[in-house]
Amino acid sequence: MTSMQSFASPDQIRSWFSSAMSEMYRREVPQYGTLLSLVAEINQAVLDRPDQEGLFDAEERQRLGVERHGAIRVGTAAELAGIARIFKVMGMHPVGYYDLSVAGVPVHSTAFRPIGDEALKINPFRVFTSLLRLELIPDRALRERAEAILSRRQIFTSTALELLTRHEQQGGLSVDDAEIFVREALETFRWHGEATVDGATYRELHDAHRLIADVVSFKGPHINHLTPRTLDIDAAQEAMPRCGIEAKASIEGPPHRRHSILLRQTSFTALSEPIRFVGDIDAGTHTARFGEIEQRGMALTREGRALYDRLLDEARRDATPGSSSAGRLASVFQAFPDDLRTLRHRGLAFFRYEVKDAARFKAMAESGLSWDLEVLVEAGAVAACPLIYEDFLPVSAAGIFRSNLGGAEPKAYDARGAKAGFEAALGMPVHDEIALYEQARDASVTVLKRAYAQEQYA
Repeated sequence: MTSMQSFASPDQIRSWFSSAMSEMYRREVPQYGTLLSLVAEINQAVLDRPDQEGLFDAEERQRLGVERHGAIRVGTAAELAGIARIFKVMGMHPVGYYDLSVAGVPVHSTAFRPIGDEALKINPFRVFTSLLRLELIPDRALRERAEAILSRRQIFTSTALELLTRHEQQGGLSVDDAEIFVREALETFRWHGEATVDGATYRELHDAHRLIADVVSFKGPHINHLTPRTLDIDAAQEAMPRCGIEAKASIEGPPHRRHSILLRQTSFTALSEPIRFVGDIDAGTHTARFGEIEQRGMALTREGRALYDRLLDEARRDATPGSSSAGRLASVFQAFPDDLRTLRHRGLAFFRYEVKDAARFKAMAESGLSWDLEVLVEAGAVAACPLIYEDFLPVSAAGIFRSNLGGAEPKAYDARGAKAGFEAALGMPVHDEIALYEQARDASVTVLKRAYAQEQYA
């Protein structure tokens, strides 16, 4: 049996896979390559600004260069469970539950991603994974046909399944097996220009909801987009048309701020791609895949999220026809503090704590001064660093979905979140994202407190 020492690490496999997926998507969607170049130029311009000096260490810059998130949509509980097995090999875990039916999209979702600090530094690759809610198809006959179509497909190669079983039996994969696994797993996410249904069935599914047609009509859950992270999404939104890329009308998420919070997203219009339908002589078209850019800000505490949600509701409730939604959002969000000290003192955002001035930290510990984190921060001995938001916003995700599915008015679904059913399909509970940020913050404080005690009583 393979020894533990010879196993490829989940971080290695995740990095290999995300790189392979990026190359595949670049070949499939050439505009994605243009998007990567644009984001790299904007990020470098931001990093070169004097006010950014020292804010990004080598590890953070490396992370920024490889950071991507993808999105897929699966049709059955068995497919979702299989995807979870695939991502487990890569050290990726389901984080968060997102009910998009409230925004007119018949899916519920989670995000597979690494959860440990070191794993996130190496490669924070994420895949937003949605499960179609077939029960939301109102036409019973069409729903049953969709179920039958999905029941006949196998989205994983036989070799990928064999390697999954090997991984689970022996607790890992050798480097050689891991390389084969990456190649075989990639096939699940590849684009296919041939549908598995005839044109008439596709149109019926499409009329029920464009996303239903996208999930049901093809061989597997082709990757719908890969998203690089920018440090200035406003600059990216402005620059996209100059690069021949048609950007969506507005940026999803919170308004522009001095200190970014949560997640802001934009995208280019979905591609209309030729499709060959079963039994049809003439080719049709399908519109689903697009390019997306994101800017990640700081993670908010439960109190911070409550304030964010309240202000977002207020901005929507008070919107008037013909008014600027961006302007209204910016005005309402003036009530959300935009300086780090206030955010921290009011407990609205998460911070990681680390030694800033080692000599001062040591001197304060040796002086006999009792441990007091706030005193250490105010004295400049300890730095409070905002935690990056690693997750997603359901309203923003739905907005991106809708804008790339034709921009039509969202359908109204009389549905509620079905987290228990989703977790049953997944085969495991999803992680509470806010609890993960709490753990990261508390762990950093514990390390500092221990170091302070050791200096004090050495």
